[in-house]
Amino acid sequence: MDGGKVVYEGGFGVRELGKPERVDENTVFMAASNTKGMTTLLLAELVDDKKLRWDEPVVDVYPAFKLGDAETTKQVLVKNLICACTGVPRQDMEWLFEFKNATPETELALLGTMQPTSKFGEVFQYSNLMAAAAGYIGAHLVYPNLELGVAYDKAMQQKIFDPLGMKSTTFDYARALAGNHATPHADDIDGKPRVASMAINYSIVPARPAGAVWTSSADLIRYVQDELALGKLPDGRQLVSAQNLLMRRAPQISLGEDASYGMGLIEDHTYGVPVVSHGGSMSGFKSNFYFLPDAGIGAVVLTNSDNGGMLLGPFGRRLLEVVFDGKPEAVAEVASRAASHKAELAKNRERLVVPASPELVSNLGKHYSSKELGDLAVLSDNGVTTFDLGEWKSAVASRKNDDGTTSFITIDPGTDGFEFVVAERGGKRVLIIRDGQHEYVFAETA
Repeated sequence: MDGGKVVYEGGFGVRELGKPERVDENTVFMAASNTKGMTTLLLAELVDDKKLRWDEPVVDVYPAFKLGDAETTKQVLVKNLICACTGVPRQDMEWLFEFKNATPETELALLGTMQPTSKFGEVFQYSNLMAAAAGYIGAHLVYPNLELGVAYDKAMQQKIFDPLGMKSTTFDYARALAGNHATPHADDIDGKPRVASMAINYSIVPARPAGAVWTSSADLIRYVQDELALGKLPDGRQLVSAQNLLMRRAPQISLGEDASYGMGLIEDHTYGVPVVSHGGSMSGFKSNFYFLPDAGIGAVVLTNSDNGGMLLGPFGRRLLEVVFDGKPEAVAEVASRAASHKAELAKNRERLVVPASPELVSNLGKHYSSKELGDLAVLSDNGVTTFDLGEWKSAVASRKNDDGTTSFITIDPGTDGFEFVVAERGGKRVLIIRDGQHEYVFAETA
């Protein structure tokens, strides 16, 4: 998009491997965390409507709001809900594993168990559940008598999607999957692209303000168009005031020397000009949008492959090269990333036993349970071992680690990459899974 007008829209490749239907500008993809900027656009409208203030304590707006730390809870202002600056860590395992019976209300309750792992405003810590809280709290102010999820869907439709003309954009998975949609893809254990499972992508539905939107490139560019127009719609009406739209870009936490995170938006000055962007990632879907506020230029990219993530950074770089006649580095960067990816896959593959070693599998129990992540069943069929978590499942590979432990690693496209370490705790066989700051224990059950 240049000067407020779309200069190109289209698609490349197929919606699903092995099928002839092509991607076009109206094909919907999961845009994942690009939902966050749209959510804060809703909040900006509510500030315009004087339903809340950016500097208002969240507990004054929604008294039930609660984090695992009472002092931090009191400090959180409306503008901090999607600032990644409160010290609340990412901590995604709970909602990725246990979502079958989850609701917006249970997700907010889960947020109330999460402890900050850094001081308020100290470091960037991305929290999907904090972003979910922002959307649900805002929607509650619009429709206080509706269930939180229904209120959010309705508020976003009426206050964001409809005014912007985003006709294909939806949080309704059934609607998205029934029409012109892209199917997710990921590499198999040997690096070959395959259709990926959609199962784990349903995990974000109860926390959908953080990342459950389905949209097309034709729709998403309309959102970027409004950002560049400082809230003014093509017909001249003001969707949101420029002041409150721009508040979402104001730095809330540093991302380094040249970049900062606002409210679901990143502003980067690495190349000497401001670039506002945000990315999105769910299983088999990777996306990004970029706009150059000083030049009036924007672009979006939606992909239906995990490998699409390797295109996002170079895509943004290439946009700058074209606009400013920059040194052509983006194409070489894509090739470099692809080569590194293949080398890393090959290196990791050397240590994996596929199917999992029968000897190591024989030391596993049949059933495990975690108080945070639910139940896990170990299934065997024709020599293939599968870990079934209820909401999703995957075949596993085995690996002997340098420290003498054994790991089982999920390998099915779409649910791959989760590592379970075999151990013993309190005389019981356990499987341990970790994120960057937390450890979760699945203990054997009878």
